[in-house]
Amino acid sequence: MASTPSTGTSSKEHFWDPVAGFGVTFRTMFRKVVTEQYPFEKLATAPRFHGRHQLNRWPDGLEKCIGCELCAWACPADAIYVEGADNTNDERFSPGERYGRVYQINYLRCILCGLCIEACPTRALTMTNEYELADNNRADLIYEKNDLLAPLLPGMEQPPHPMRLGDDGGAYYRGLGTSTRGTDEGEVPA
Repeated sequence: MASTPSTGTSSKEHFWDPVAGFGVTFRTMFRKVVTEQYPFEKLATAPRFHGRHQLNRWPDGLEKCIGCELCAWACPADAIYVEGADNTNDERFSPGERYGRVYQINYLRCILCGLCIEACPTRALTMTNEYELADNNRADLIYEKNDLLAPLLPGMEQPPHPMRLGDDGGAYYRGLGTSTRGTDEGEVPA
């Protein structure tokens, strides 16, 4: 006959242990169930929520992405592919020497960690609060550059076009406009 080792506890305590364990169940058994009506009622996310990525633009419409590929190098899931190209005087997509010609994010791999955001030197890549990324087709979860680019706002011009906010990249990045182009500091031409 096997005996249990003595731990200094009485049989009364062994009796109350299961009852105490079911206490949480009994306390919540008769409470009203809270059901979220997700597809019909969407709750607001936290302000710093990590959702879908967005490639931002300068106030005149040029892209902030300079094709440096630092976001792709920082991605632990290898979900970002960037291929840079050189700007020319005839076709300018960003204020710098280069721009991101190909930009892809594979949301089948992306873990939404935000390391790519921290690696971006021009704040070209940010994360939105959009969290509905499910799809029934795997190919649709590879977002291309045109899917990620921020929409053009009033006063913005579709690239390629010359720089409108400054004569060089340094003035652009510092937000210094030039009066030689007919605009005040920071103002976007119509």
